[in-house]
Amino acid sequence: MSRSDLYYDPYDMEIDADPYPVYKRLRDEAPLYYNERLDFWAVSRFADVVAVAKDTRRFSSAKGDILEVVKAAPAIPPGTFINEDPPIHTIHRALVQKAFSPKKMREIEAKIRAFCVACLDPLVGSDRFDFVLDLGDELPMRAIGMLMGIPDSEQPTVRDHAQRSLRNKPGEPLPVSENRYFDGRMYAEYVDWRVKNPSDDLITELLNTEFEDETGKVRKLTKDEVLIFVAVIAGAGVETTGRLFGWMGKVLSEHPDQRRELVKDRGLIPNAIEELLRYEPPGPNLARYVTEDVEIHGQTVPAGSAMLMMFASANRDERQFEDPDRFDIHRKMGQHATFGHGVHFCVGAALARLEGRVALDEVLNRFPDWEADMANARRSPTTTVRGWDTMPVAIG
Repeated sequence: MSRSDLYYDPYDMEIDADPYPVYKRLRDEAPLYYNERLDFWAVSRFADVVAVAKDTRRFSSAKGDILEVVKAAPAIPPGTFINEDPPIHTIHRALVQKAFSPKKMREIEAKIRAFCVACLDPLVGSDRFDFVLDLGDELPMRAIGMLMGIPDSEQPTVRDHAQRSLRNKPGEPLPVSENRYFDGRMYAEYVDWRVKNPSDDLITELLNTEFEDETGKVRKLTKDEVLIFVAVIAGAGVETTGRLFGWMGKVLSEHPDQRRELVKDRGLIPNAIEELLRYEPPGPNLARYVTEDVEIHGQTVPAGSAMLMMFASANRDERQFEDPDRFDIHRKMGQHATFGHGVHFCVGAALARLEGRVALDEVLNRFPDWEADMANARRSPTTTVRGWDTMPVAIG
């Protein structure tokens, strides 16, 4: 480091409240950063984050993708495809990929819109609503539940479990035990029911699809593997996407002129969602395990280290984006870092984009003008995803 006072701690709530000044210093002064107290390395520039994300040989996902998990090295059960490297990751990811294909997204858009309408219509006529409690806690849960075939009555339990599993005490790392990571046991009874009652959903498909595994054997997934697949998809699909809606309420309140443009021209909405994902990404970082000594910016990162990819910093890198601290729904940005890069690019990205686009359209249909009530907004107590537990707004 060129400055002795430069310090970054992902668990520091004061930094996390507005991390962007620290991110800029990291990019400029310590593009490869080492935190000696917490024993992790970090890359913060866009090009470096993308390079690490794409290099699965030297930066492995097999020990987890959350910093605390990588350092704790828990036993990760087979089927946790987001925490696998090729070739087994490629095999397992292919089993769920088509559930999130463009064709599937076109098929379910009307249902996503219907879910959104059901969330918002009861609020028409009131002078306030909450982007998180009324929308972010509901829509992603309904969407992922529909795709997977989880009954409406069980979906709130899935959401609450996903949120609890990513909560940490303020200022402290997420507690990770060696034996508790993506526990699928809560879905066992339902998966058993689906065996006897197949339907047109992802769980039924996972139970019945034959594939060639890494040993060359053609087989179906075991029940334990199906349970892990379900836990991974439900957790990721509910919690991260849910945080997008709080930022939607806050950022578009802070930029009323751009919000009014969206009211007049709905064709701007898809790019506005991309800019929102860049500007305030719900998932600020992911981690990798370093498998061999790697030289970055003239320093050696030793094998066995934990490496943090700082997506939120990469999205504000002026080397990649012009005037990156400005929110601009007209920005021509190419690809941001929010969904990752390479073979681990977020499998649910198309669903998250669809939910964001439809939700913003339906909000603007009913509430074209709002002001965020920041005095009563409450931040989420988690460092794994960054966002809000509440984002109340006054409707104009």
